[in-house]
Amino acid sequence: MIGILMLNSASPSWNKPYTFIPFLVSSDAASVVGQNYSMVSEFIIVGFSNFPPQLLPIFFLLFLLMYLFTLLGNLLIMATVRSECSLHTPMYLFLCALSISEILYTLAITPRLLTDLLSTHRTITFVACASQMFFSFTFGFTHSFLLTVMGYDRYVAITHPLTYNVLMSTRSCAHLVSWSWAGGSVMGMMVTLIVFHLTFCGSNVIHHFGCHALSLLNLACGKETTSVTLGVILVCVTVLMGCSFLIVLSYVFIVAAILKIPSAEGRHKTFSTCVSHLTVVIVHYGFASIIYLKPILPHSMDSSTLMATTYTVFTPFLSPIIFSLRNKELKNAIKKSFQRKFSPLSS
Repeated sequence: MIGILMLNSASPSWNKPYTFIPFLVSSDAASVVGQNYSMVSEFIIVGFSNFPPQLLPIFFLLFLLMYLFTLLGNLLIMATVRSECSLHTPMYLFLCALSISEILYTLAITPRLLTDLLSTHRTITFVACASQMFFSFTFGFTHSFLLTVMGYDRYVAITHPLTYNVLMSTRSCAHLVSWSWAGGSVMGMMVTLIVFHLTFCGSNVIHHFGCHALSLLNLACGKETTSVTLGVILVCVTVLMGCSFLIVLSYVFIVAAILKIPSAEGRHKTFSTCVSHLTVVIVHYGFASIIYLKPILPHSMDSSTLMATTYTVFTPFLSPIIFSLRNKELKNAIKKSFQRKFSPLSS
């Protein structure tokens, strides 16, 4: 069927006239077009444009510093693990994989956020929006899967110490990391295809600083929009709750094993190997729950946008700090690396 597509201009203002272009539409979309909706080829990201202009440079500087620290912190962890032979263990292999996922996750979101803070042209094409959603979901889910794998690693190390090297061999660790990345990619592709399978018409204004799934679903039209929205929420919540359940289950067995250790010093020493991972898990799932389980109200769009940065910017910023400061072995290795590099200069 031949229809008429009303494309918004490249200008960020949504008051500009639309241009008419003939296009082929499916039978599902034909009913939407027949309702005088205007279908769009790009989205306008509101982001922080509703905030006072004097706050935007402050936000830019704050987010830029957090972004750079996230990159440098994770790169430092990876370089330290690579250079220190004592850290060539499964736990630090998983930590390196986690650092890679955090770097890629911030690369998918933060550069665009920083650009829009200083720009008045906040449009994004369909392809760019779909790509951002795919990569953010892929690396976000991969991060959750890797945290679950790290919880399993701590469970095996504490409850089965004699068979740890067999159960967590190099081959097994490589498989766990590969499955985490594969699972994240599948989830990212599935959610992206589900969302962009819908027809977007009418308003093209995204009340978020990125291509957020729920914000995009609010712009979709058609009979299946409600069911798709519930499906996306159900998939995301199910995966996150499943990962958190496995982590909690791992720590139930870990705590039970630690309580059997007779000496208080032994219990403290054993539990100290889990503190950094447990802290990151609490921060990660705590902020994720606040963002994705909180009801979104029309009058709270700006506060929701600001709150979303706690998960996309602040959580990746905290992660290398927690692992560097709360993990005694990694902290000592970082100190040794710096001493080797700078002791010749000081002498």
